[in-house]
Amino acid sequence: MFAKISSLGLFGLNAFPVDVEIDISRGSPQFDIVGLPDMVVRESRERIRAALRACSIEFPVASVMVNLAPADTKKSGSVHDMAIFVAVLKAMRMIDSSLDGCAFIGEVSLNGDIRHINGVLPMVMLAREKGIKAVFVPADNAAEASVISGIDIYAVKNAEELIRHFRGIELLQPHEHFIPPETAYNEVLDFADVRGQQSAKKALEIAAAGGHNALLIGSPGSGKSMLAKRMPSILPPLTFEEALETTKVHSISGLLSPDTPIITKRPFRAPHHTISSAGLAGGGTVPHPGEVSLAHNGLLFLDELAEFDRRTLEILRQPLEDRKVTIARASGTVTYPCTIMLIGAMNPCPCGYYGHPKRKCICPHKKVVSYLSKISGPLLDRFDLHIEAAPVEFSELSSTAKEEPSAEIRKRVIAARKIQAERFKGTSITCNALITSDKLQEMCPMDDGAVILMKNVFDKLGLSARAYDRILKVARTVADIDGNEVISKQHIAAAAQYRSLDRKYWSEGE
Repeated sequence: MFAKISSLGLFGLNAFPVDVEIDISRGSPQFDIVGLPDMVVRESRERIRAALRACSIEFPVASVMVNLAPADTKKSGSVHDMAIFVAVLKAMRMIDSSLDGCAFIGEVSLNGDIRHINGVLPMVMLAREKGIKAVFVPADNAAEASVISGIDIYAVKNAEELIRHFRGIELLQPHEHFIPPETAYNEVLDFADVRGQQSAKKALEIAAAGGHNALLIGSPGSGKSMLAKRMPSILPPLTFEEALETTKVHSISGLLSPDTPIITKRPFRAPHHTISSAGLAGGGTVPHPGEVSLAHNGLLFLDELAEFDRRTLEILRQPLEDRKVTIARASGTVTYPCTIMLIGAMNPCPCGYYGHPKRKCICPHKKVVSYLSKISGPLLDRFDLHIEAAPVEFSELSSTAKEEPSAEIRKRVIAARKIQAERFKGTSITCNALITSDKLQEMCPMDDGAVILMKNVFDKLGLSARAYDRILKVARTVADIDGNEVISKQHIAAAAQYRSLDRKYWSEGE
């Protein structure tokens, strides 16, 4: 007796089709699974036996051989349990209906319940591409799977439901297509809570409007973390395509809940400075996404930047340029996306008061230089905006005047992003920070005054080619906020002022 059932596998973000082939023949009673299964897949034999007993079905006293094709691709996890369970029933002639165009993914428990699995979204997306008409998933994953239109999703709670459905006793109904609700921003922290720091607020507005990386530096208590944690309240909304990309990463990491089957807000990740390299960039025997990928299409905030291990920070250099992380292991190579805004915050020295206008720094000069040198020149160069968070004056803290709320700042950010969306229509570029070198001159036209000032800034500050590109991109964003298509002198001046802190602090080590 032979049967073949469709399933789906996952390696990293890459889903792939799997055919579960089963042959039940006379011979010594045994149950073997071949096709490069890992230990979890092999253990499915015992889960299937127990689930059949829970359904009052005797496992065949025969030689049962299951092949997971293609045989040269590693299969991992419990995702194939339901497909193997259905294949056994089909081969035993307990299911007569055709299963062509159906795929099954889910873990089967010992009592027959169908349990939640990770990575359903990318697998369902592949199923639709392959022309599969219906996918049977665990009930806890149904909302996540139903985000994808054009394919029927069936939520299965237990094996008994599955058997009754295919015997025509009690048919399951396709899950209703999930439509993401409109994102609410009234629950996040608001910039209206921050007193003073007008210059830093304006810089962060520019960063949000263009998707730029920013470094906040200042003394303890000046509001660096407070400002950074309010950034989500002014970020533009995710497009549906961005939401799907982001949700795929969170899906394979098991970070989705039935209540939030799709990410509708830009992620905000703030790992502790003790994080490992694998935790930040991703890793493991079967490589999992790190914080930099979990922040895809959102914001990665590194507080106390100089306290991170230097080798861990240096890992960020290539992902910030390539917008992806590639992890190579013996089991294969996985690439995860990481189009992020990086916001860093740090003190200028161990005591925190180097350069403070009123308090004296107690750190020896060598310690200051050593502390700042934890942020290498190449990494510092990847921050588009260097922002100094100055100490807040008493008059600002005690003022009863209302500060501008995030909602007003966000309107300007969204208006600037709409200009960029129109400019980059038909390309893969989504914001000014992602403008490629070959399109820089076309997308960033300057008038004569801007060209002269840019030349003076380049010569005086001794900028690298990367710094030149980044100043031009920031100037492009400032011009967009002002509603100007051509970059003028004041836009270059505004962008250049955010590249001066490395001269104030890091030049001390020269």
